[in-house]
Amino acid sequence: MELDFAKFTKYSKPGPRYTSYPTALEFSDDFTYETYINKLKNQDAKRPLSLYFHLPFCKNACYFCGCNVVFTSKEDKLIRYIDYLKKELKILSKHLNTKRKVIQMHFGGGTPTFFNAKQLDTIIKEIKKHFKNFAKDAEISCEIDPRHINEDQMKVMSKHGFNRVSFGIQDFNEKVQHAVHRVQPYNITKDAMDLARKYKMHSVNVDLIYGLPFQTLESFKETLSLALTLNPDRFAVFNYAHVPWLKKTMRKIDETTLPRPDEKLKIMQYTIDFLTANGYEMIGMDHFAKPDDELFKAIKKGELHRNFQGYTTKGGADLIGVGLTSIGEGVDYYAQNFKDMPSYEAAIDEGKLPFERGVVLGDDDMIRQHVIMELMSNFKLDIKRFEKLFDIEFKTYFADALDELDVFVEEELITICDDSIECSQTGTLLIRNIAMAFDAYMHQHAGSLKTFSKTV
Repeated sequence: MELDFAKFTKYSKPGPRYTSYPTALEFSDDFTYETYINKLKNQDAKRPLSLYFHLPFCKNACYFCGCNVVFTSKEDKLIRYIDYLKKELKILSKHLNTKRKVIQMHFGGGTPTFFNAKQLDTIIKEIKKHFKNFAKDAEISCEIDPRHINEDQMKVMSKHGFNRVSFGIQDFNEKVQHAVHRVQPYNITKDAMDLARKYKMHSVNVDLIYGLPFQTLESFKETLSLALTLNPDRFAVFNYAHVPWLKKTMRKIDETTLPRPDEKLKIMQYTIDFLTANGYEMIGMDHFAKPDDELFKAIKKGELHRNFQGYTTKGGADLIGVGLTSIGEGVDYYAQNFKDMPSYEAAIDEGKLPFERGVVLGDDDMIRQHVIMELMSNFKLDIKRFEKLFDIEFKTYFADALDELDVFVEEELITICDDSIECSQTGTLLIRNIAMAFDAYMHQHAGSLKTFSKTV
């Protein structure tokens, strides 16, 4: 696939990644604690659950990281956090029907495997004490820093039914690694991969990032070749989101060393060509999977979903976020826990869930959410299905959005007909820009350059 670099560069502007709609910028304390508790209590008992646990600790800062992280080397902080997770789960079980089927559970961070094997065992047993109805085919996954994983930890995860892991690599080039403060030799990652295979993890993902300091097309070619020797089931290849106004550690990166947009586009094109030539298919805006992977099967059926855990086949579930800064999602709301430890602990000490803010979706939000998430997940929208679902004439309701999309139609990035909107292969790489046309909140943020990362 040949990319028109000039065309892409002109579309490089700040925009959301749409892990949610409305985005987290619209979360506020207008969504009260009492409303949240009522939402939990009144959830449909027939809908399954997806559980997200945020384990926020890291030993050192990786300068590229945009996650909510607590840096520590003190064991007592980890033990204290486990105690508060136990308390949070106990409070949660008073307000949520925990007998519902759990079809997905994910440990994110931070570095979840910063907790040792015994501590991980304690956390998982506590979860299963409250949530006893895990589906036989539940997807149970964990993000792992290969520098912080050993056989005892992998053994515990395997024992408790974990079947998917994701390894952070980012880049194998030593100069890039030093620049982002994450030195991780190939052999450490290879050892972690060998452990995952030994303990029968069904699906192993590796994360790479392009757009980091000192990266070039040539250096990233080497990283991709090395990563391919690990034979992962999936690749996630992310565009580095440089937001130093939000993340202090990113200020340690010398912006003059970041690759230019045209260099990033060359890296992107090569990555797509290289991975597809080696048996992977592009899934969503930044994922690649082998053709026998469930993600690939889902996108072929138009059934891929997107949430705060990324792309998933497990749609139709209520997402419950547990732990510091975790985000949950119901049919008509998003809810986020406190981001700072003192507030998180204080709420739990009062016998309350550590809920801080969120947003309740109105009718227009839910209509636009459907359109944006369909485009972000499957690169197309079934207009007839939409009209049947919402009893709305699509082209009348979205007349303004369709006018905005004219430029993408003219440049053959999307096709719009009576029945569907569909992205071309090149258009998929600008899916964030295309989705923005349907975002009712974008005009509020249009004047601020320091709101979102750039789309290219």
